[in-house]
Amino acid sequence: MAPFAVITNANMFLITLVLLSLSSIPLSSSTIQQDFVMCLVDNSDASFPMDSSFFTHDLNASSFKQALETSAQNLRYLMPSKPKPEFIFEPLYETHVQAAVVCARKLRLHLRLRSGGHDYEGLSYVSEMETAFVIVDLSKLRQINVDLESNTAWVHAGASIGEVYYRIQEKSKVHGFPAGLCTSLGIGGHIIGGAYGSMMRKFGLGADNVLDARIVDAKGKILNRAAMGEDVFWAIRGGGGGSFGVILAWKIKLVPVPEVVTVFTVTKTLEQDGTRILYKWQQVADKLDEDLFIRAIIQPASKTPKSKNRTISVSYQGQFLGDANRLLKVMKRSFPQLGLMKKDCLETSWIKSVMYIAGFPSTAPPEALLAGKSLFKNYFKAKSDYVEKPIPIAGLEGLWEKLLEEDSPLTIWNPYGGMMAQIPETETPFPHRSGTLFKIQWLTLWQDGKASEANHMKWMRDMYSYMEKYVSKSPRSAYVNYRDLDLGMNGKGSDAREWGNKYFKGNFERLVKIKAKFDPENFFRHEQSIPTKLK
Repeated sequence: MAPFAVITNANMFLITLVLLSLSSIPLSSSTIQQDFVMCLVDNSDASFPMDSSFFTHDLNASSFKQALETSAQNLRYLMPSKPKPEFIFEPLYETHVQAAVVCARKLRLHLRLRSGGHDYEGLSYVSEMETAFVIVDLSKLRQINVDLESNTAWVHAGASIGEVYYRIQEKSKVHGFPAGLCTSLGIGGHIIGGAYGSMMRKFGLGADNVLDARIVDAKGKILNRAAMGEDVFWAIRGGGGGSFGVILAWKIKLVPVPEVVTVFTVTKTLEQDGTRILYKWQQVADKLDEDLFIRAIIQPASKTPKSKNRTISVSYQGQFLGDANRLLKVMKRSFPQLGLMKKDCLETSWIKSVMYIAGFPSTAPPEALLAGKSLFKNYFKAKSDYVEKPIPIAGLEGLWEKLLEEDSPLTIWNPYGGMMAQIPETETPFPHRSGTLFKIQWLTLWQDGKASEANHMKWMRDMYSYMEKYVSKSPRSAYVNYRDLDLGMNGKGSDAREWGNKYFKGNFERLVKIKAKFDPENFFRHEQSIPTKLK
């Protein structure tokens, strides 16, 4: 790389001050930080403001804390007992990312890569396998360039999926992108795990609609699709984050959306025949019109507003790519048991339908998507399952008993079918395709941190054990973007196949072979990164 060529006098003065400040910090930390800063200067060809790009606990504890916590979702991994990074670096340009990789490799520093901070096990901002680690946070790399002529967009890794949706709709009301339901997801890590959303039954996953990418490899080189090769391009579209390189940007394919989209939410409790309606939903959700997505959000609820007695509520939240009249005809023909009525339906634009599903107030303008802030910050544990046969009534009733034992459990069932069943499971590393009726996300949430964590973790594992006979088998599949370290970890004496086959099925061994060739020194690694070899 070219030496640092355009550093400003003011910035050089600031770097000097920072280095002088670092010299007063205990030797091991200050040496690491000083060496990294000077290496960045030597290996980047664009300047960076130190006060807003480089954060250490020793220099400015409040700024460091804010940089660490601002996008982190799972408060379990922000507790004082969890390891903290030596420092956080927020690149402004792609050349900064290249330099960060070069310098981390040169100085033997372990990297954690963060775009949106949504990793369920905190792997983008915590390392418990190698505690001397640094975070490269891509949140300032968020450029989005939409080209309607080619129906494509280049989106940088630090942009939230909400920002991507907004920028598309800013230029066109009849274009969209089939990705996440949570609009604060960083698109870098979102797509690399698959990226499902409410249009997946019509268009597939976000990863199925990627045309090109830019990544930084372990040598600090920027590669596009042609340069990385088709094997690596295959691997990064569903193979999970933190294994092959640093995603800088994706080139995505835009999809057509109608000017009128209809959304609805209908809630049924057990007292309203909720169990039998959900049993019917399981039989039809994957077979409905491809324009229709109905997910089931299941949780305990009070039987009456003032009652302490609890029941189970199932909220059917739907998005239909069309008007309410056509939706009602589809529902009458395919799922009349829900009893959807015209008054339940809201006709709106596609962008407002996205916001509806994401939980924004109806009065929120589309510009609210630009904030990119998570609405969900809790102590939580999550797991996932895939279902291939409807869960019988008795199985559902047993699940209700389990859910009512816990304080704040939540489970969300997302339907498959449509385009998801047409794409071969080897097309990308994401293998959950034909034969899958729906995916389950399991969550338990609490607010008192460590005090009750053990009880909630035990409940989750007991519930997961109960469900074993009702979900996919050989392997019991899981979604890599709902990371679950209970499935196994690298470096813990376990066979990586134990978790790898659950996430990727038969695609796992191909991922390992690609990893061994592309990153043979295993520079990019974490607790569940793709290994370079199997036992």
